Amino acid sequence: MDRIEITSLDELVEVVGIPIPQVAEKQRPRLDPMDVQWISHSPFLMISTSAADGSCDVSPKGDPRGFVRVLDDRTLAVPERPGNRRVDGYRNVLSNPHVGLIFLVPGRNDTLRVNGTARLVRDAPYFDAMVVKGHRPVLALEVEVKEAFYHCAKAFLRSDLWKPETWEPDALPPRAAIAAALERPDMTRAELDRYYGPEYATRLYQDSMPRPS
Repeated sequence: MDRIEITSLDELVEVVGIPIPQVAEKQRPRLDPMDVQWISHSPFLMISTSAADGSCDVSPKGDPRGFVRVLDDRTLAVPERPGNRRVDGYRNVLSNPHVGLIFLVPGRNDTLRVNGTARLVRDAPYFDAMVVKGHRPVLALEVEVKEAFYHCAKAFLRSDLWKPETWEPDALPPRAAIAAALERPDMTRAELDRYYGPEYATRLYQDSMPRPS
């Protein structure tokens, strides 16, 4: 059978149908107190961005739960911690401020989605309240909320994401093997095994990316 591509909105609607009004109109222009409570319990979110040329990125962010600070019902701030310095999403924000966020809470199958516009802030009075293990954020992504709404649980239920009995982490190469094959030809496998070994978790708030020798 030949591939049949969808090229118009009418064709898309023909395939997937039309949402009921309660779903189509469920987004809100500001954060509800329930949203604030959800964010205060979330230790992990994904941030989607795109550059002016249309290239896209999705970046994970994680910290102790409640690490995202709600400044008011239209503004939140995501702290930046030490990482690999690619900052693809932040580069995108400089040319296109539109962002999408999905907040996860472990064990919950529904998620909170927030869409808005973002700006990069290198310092602000609230940075002192976002110190974790002695690390003060190097910058923050401030998001002006345009839409907030909850996403249903079906994707998580279909994937059994939170069921440990379905997990198979050892079916894949370890992180050191991936880095050795695809990313770090300047380091030996033994060096990478040490870097991604037990001490890796102790350096989460340190600027400790390995440098070429």
